[in-house]
Amino acid sequence: MFAKNVGGLDRILRIVAGLVLLSLFFLYPDASWRYFALIGVVPLLTGLLSTCPLYSIMGLSTCPVTRA
Repeated sequence: MFAKNVGGLDRILRIVAGLVLLSLFFLYPDASWRYFALIGVVPLLTGLLSTCPLYSIMGLSTCPVTRA
């Protein structure tokens, strides 16, 4: 479907950041800024799917290069 362009460490950091942001949404139910924490869905999905549309547009990749 999409080319994988997110490597190991980048992937782990994205998943952790996404989970932290989403946890803030649930930990602070009365905060006025809590809906901004839903942006955590983006790094979580890009980490789980190992693909980043912005990386594709910019031609970047953090995946290790395989040499034949």
